[in-house]
Amino acid sequence: MGQFPALFSFFLVALVVSWGHETEGNMNLTMDDSGKGRIGVIVDESSRIGKEEILAMQMAVEDLNSSRNQSFSLVIRDYKSAPNLAALAAKELISMQRVQVLIGPQTWEATSIVSEVENEKQTPVLTLANEIPKWANERFKFLVQASPSQLNQMRAIAGIIGSWDWHLVNVIYEDRDFSTTEIFPHLVHALKDVGAEVSEFVSLSQFDSDLFTKELERLRRGSSRVFVVHLPFKLALRLFEIAKEMGMMGNGYVWITTDSFTSLAHSFNASIFSVLQGVVGVKRFFPGDKPPFHEFHLRFRRRFRLEHSDEDEHEPGIYAVQAYDAATTAAMAMSEIQEKGNALLEQIKLTAFQGLSGMIQFKDRKLAPADTFQIINIMGRGYRELGFWSDKSGFSRELRENSSSNSSMKDLSQVFWPGGSSETPKGWVVPTDANPLRIGVPTGSMFKQYVQVEEDPKGNNLTFTGLAIDLFKETIHSLHVPPSYEFYRFNGSYDDLVNEIYLKNFDAAVGDIAIISRRYEHADFTHPYSEAGLVMIVPTRKDKSNKSLLFTKPFTLTMWIAIAMINAYNGFVVWFIERSRYPCHDGSMFNHAGTMLCSSFTTLFSLHGNMLHSNLSRMTMVVWLFMALVITQIYTANLTSMLTIQRLEPTISNIETLQRANALVGYGKGSFVKRYLEEVLHFRPENIKNYSTPEDLAEALRNQEISAAFLEVPFVKIFLARFCREFMISGPTYKVGGFGFAFPRGSPLLTDINEALLKVSETGKFKALEDSMIGNETCEDDDAKEEGSRLSSNSFFILFVLSGGVSTVALTLFIFNAHSSSFHQNAIWRLMIAVMRHWGEHRRSPSRRVCDELQTTTVSYNFAHNTNLRIQEAVFLTSKR
Repeated sequence: MGQFPALFSFFLVALVVSWGHETEGNMNLTMDDSGKGRIGVIVDESSRIGKEEILAMQMAVEDLNSSRNQSFSLVIRDYKSAPNLAALAAKELISMQRVQVLIGPQTWEATSIVSEVENEKQTPVLTLANEIPKWANERFKFLVQASPSQLNQMRAIAGIIGSWDWHLVNVIYEDRDFSTTEIFPHLVHALKDVGAEVSEFVSLSQFDSDLFTKELERLRRGSSRVFVVHLPFKLALRLFEIAKEMGMMGNGYVWITTDSFTSLAHSFNASIFSVLQGVVGVKRFFPGDKPPFHEFHLRFRRRFRLEHSDEDEHEPGIYAVQAYDAATTAAMAMSEIQEKGNALLEQIKLTAFQGLSGMIQFKDRKLAPADTFQIINIMGRGYRELGFWSDKSGFSRELRENSSSNSSMKDLSQVFWPGGSSETPKGWVVPTDANPLRIGVPTGSMFKQYVQVEEDPKGNNLTFTGLAIDLFKETIHSLHVPPSYEFYRFNGSYDDLVNEIYLKNFDAAVGDIAIISRRYEHADFTHPYSEAGLVMIVPTRKDKSNKSLLFTKPFTLTMWIAIAMINAYNGFVVWFIERSRYPCHDGSMFNHAGTMLCSSFTTLFSLHGNMLHSNLSRMTMVVWLFMALVITQIYTANLTSMLTIQRLEPTISNIETLQRANALVGYGKGSFVKRYLEEVLHFRPENIKNYSTPEDLAEALRNQEISAAFLEVPFVKIFLARFCREFMISGPTYKVGGFGFAFPRGSPLLTDINEALLKVSETGKFKALEDSMIGNETCEDDDAKEEGSRLSSNSFFILFVLSGGVSTVALTLFIFNAHSSSFHQNAIWRLMIAVMRHWGEHRRSPSRRVCDELQTTTVSYNFAHNTNLRIQEAVFLTSKR
């Protein structure tokens, strides 16, 4: 189809070049026949890019001529975006116009053909194409890339997509744009880094208008609503016009344009902006706040308005700036070297100056790649500058040293999406005409409570039941727009089931599928809906450990300490109140301490009411005894209960014991556990056996066919619910696994499924399903029962507070009464001091004395005499004061 235009173009150019078309702008420059000082330019004069480039290069040559007193000139040829015309123009410029260097064209397709010509003539070519293949420098020795590579913008686009958690992207490009072979691998890799992938690559041709509608209709029927457009201006504008007619520029859609289109946003008129509402674009950034650019900007606007009155906007863009720098590079090199060929090429390679677009310096005949891009949002009658993305710092609102940066675009200005909505689109929808989701279900589950596939006697209908199936149904029904689905049984291993998703035989997999790292190579998983972990199950045996401390088990250590403290305190209160009425309270401090402690504990078993003379001590004793009776009765009942419980212990306490004994172990058939036992726990493969049912596993443990079994934590709940008295968990829990649902990598459903799964868990539906699953098989755990029966001080808090409070009140009242008169007050305190001194002086006095309880009013003469002396001394000193 493209042969006839190319053939026509060949004859047309042959006629045109026969008389030669030379454009030198508005410059009246002299050119000798040798062509010295001539710069050839190949552009598309009808395009906005071409118009900006021609004027910018004319201004560059004028500036250099005036500053260096040179007479350089431009010889411009229009190639009308046809690569063959570009080749003919290049031959004409070199052979007839004898230019020393060539600038342009804009596309790599045309540049590659021109470079073939220039390579033969050894004429340097400064191409303005954004991308050239890596092999181009090796093949074309005179090719110089005068515009920086834009590959980094693919990372900026991936950053935008990752900021909003979109996972599927459609990419639309031109079918003859050969630079895509370099660009798209970078995009695919960048998307993978943010958890996204390309759903569709769609190529469009400028010669097939019907293809636009067909491809857009096909994309509209798909699930992805995120589109990356990498098209030249004319094709992109046609695409957006058709998309708007089809209703694809409204709510729910996301359109992201690359630099090849967005960098012309400064030239859009009102009618174009009306089509592009909500589009987010990436454009290359250049410093527009420097004085040289301000001067260039004013001159450019004035001249562009005069020369191109048909254009509504007169601002210079990145293409004008790059063309100005390219022309300056060529003219500066030519002013230093008067020769052609290699010498001129070497001088161009040595060029280094601060241009309008930044530092112009070549390495391997290329400028440094662009690393900073501006993010814009088209809204209203223009576009808004949201912020910037740079290779070093990510997204930021401003390009300053101290400005904050972030890896997410969410910190930039508010984005208005297609349809004028500020609410971020989901990026995908459930296709209305899509086939039901094909859900793979494993048939080899060891525990049928999680997933079971049954067929009727005739084998016609399949029934899918179990916790995983019920949970999936609840999750799907929680979605805003539940997709249709169908279950399909799968008879292979779990790894093979996940691989079937990668092969697109299934759209998802549901069951007791463990989430492990190697399966992520083929699928993505939801959040785990079960506990993660692997534990060892071993048979139990009776506990034959030492029971000498069993009597302490009814109470916790805190409880025992609390009992001792409250007894000591109550005993002290009773002793303090009754101390003056008993001759047996006489003697050393050790004797008094013993009497007090003895009183504390004997009171627990006898009230001894006839020994107490004060109502305060009686009140304390009654409450104290009430607390003691309650505690002793509960202690007796709790100890009796514990003695009737059969205590069990594991037969094997750790895996090291198994490994030293070279013992056999078991696991559930089809799971990942075998590989974990071999690679992580280092069991020998020949010592590992698999079992298909819980009954087979239990029987193997009973018969000592295996010494231990390894099961995932969710399975252990069911296994021990059925066999809790025979087997128990031993050793640590290994943090692996956890069950989840598997989906294709980058599936747009995954985010919503995870959200719905959390809702099912938070509302208690999952717990209800789990309790229903194991409710009929629950048996009591004796160890847990015994541990739970141990009583702490919290259980007797009120009793402790009551007893201690009453004792404190009694002590307070006694002291208050003792101070009712000054005489008694001084006498009592001096008595206490005298007693303390007496204890210190008679430490070797007999520690025990015979006390006759019936003679309560009798005291020894020596003790009374000494005490009276000290009392009199205390009274005298007090009265003297």
